[in-house]
Amino acid sequence: MAVGGTTCLNLGIKIPFGFPVSNFKASPKSFSSLSTSGLCRASQVAELFPTVSPEVYVRKARLEDCWEVAETHCSSFFPEYSFPLDFVLRIDRLIAMLFGFSIPNGCQRNCLVAVVGSRDEEACLLGTEELKLGGFDGRLSLNKGYVTGILTVDTVADFLPRKGPLRQRRKGIAYISNVAVRRRYRRKGIAKKLIMKAEAQARSWGCRAIALHCDTSNPGATKLYIGQGFRVIKVPEGANWPQPKTSPNVEFVFLMKLLDV
Repeated sequence: MAVGGTTCLNLGIKIPFGFPVSNFKASPKSFSSLSTSGLCRASQVAELFPTVSPEVYVRKARLEDCWEVAETHCSSFFPEYSFPLDFVLRIDRLIAMLFGFSIPNGCQRNCLVAVVGSRDEEACLLGTEELKLGGFDGRLSLNKGYVTGILTVDTVADFLPRKGPLRQRRKGIAYISNVAVRRRYRRKGIAKKLIMKAEAQARSWGCRAIALHCDTSNPGATKLYIGQGFRVIKVPEGANWPQPKTSPNVEFVFLMKLLDV
């Protein structure tokens, strides 16, 4: 459920693993989503003129947020859908979030939500942190707040180039997808706050870099990521790097940022 994915130019950055860096040029033509397979697009909804709202904060999603997460995803990525298709799609996304995530051993995945309401330290939480379902915190809150934006970050590395002749899964790189912000809350710096929280989460996992795919038809989203310090990575000619599973006519750019661990 990106924007794709969804989601400050560091000119001196050196990209690891020998990935060549291209000069970024926004094309006029020039994104991963929890697609119907449960995978996501990296960020399609971007905020071009952020003004950070002090009443919005970012935390890990809890079970009580599931419906609002599904609703935010569907309204952002499939705004043209109407009843009953929009309702069916929301149910599909809800099931995918709760039961469709398979995480390999040693990997991590979290859904983050931007919320208007009381902070976790002010909330009355019921349950234990050990209870999780589909990557969601199993605790419940009596004053949970309202979800305004979402983002998924993981270390599964499904959409990162494999390593060596045995095509081993890459470690130490987090991946962002499903960046979406409700329409009425866009251009308030929420996507930026979600990305910053994802970077902090990646650091806590010991990751040295964070990456994502962005739709080339959405230059605004690419501009947002470039502004956050991501660099466009040029895919070597003839290389078969994995990409999010979306429409066959969608083209992506691959972006990466080194993290200060």
